[in-house]
Amino acid sequence: MRFMVIVKASKESETGVLPEEKMLAEMGKYNEELVKAGVMLAGEGLQASSKGARVRFEGSKRSVIDGPFSETKELIAGFWLWQVKSRQEAIEWLKRAPFQEGEVELRQVFESADFAASDPTGELRKKEEELRKSVESRRN
Repeated sequence: MRFMVIVKASKESETGVLPEEKMLAEMGKYNEELVKAGVMLAGEGLQASSKGARVRFEGSKRSVIDGPFSETKELIAGFWLWQVKSRQEAIEWLKRAPFQEGEVELRQVFESADFAASDPTGELRKKEEELRKSVESRRN
């Protein structure tokens, strides 16, 4: 099972304030544990929303909205992508994170098998798997 761990933005992250050295060291140690355990597939911090944009879709019309975005509690400051055996294992790993305050969201990622009912021939899932393999080969 894969889970996306979504770290919510804060006033500090939205103003570009970086964590102190102690927190960065603690997070680095935590990330090392995740990697050694084979849990972490990816993980990154995101720049403030002032450097971002949103694209709104309305039929064939596209409009761009430049950041910053006002609802800090709805914004993402970073993420991990984890591979674990269960939701409970993901929760246990997340409880060990060195955060001192805030809220972190955990969401299971769809796997191709989840779409079997919508793709009875398996052709769409096969194409999706080929795309995944192509992306993976570019990383190596």
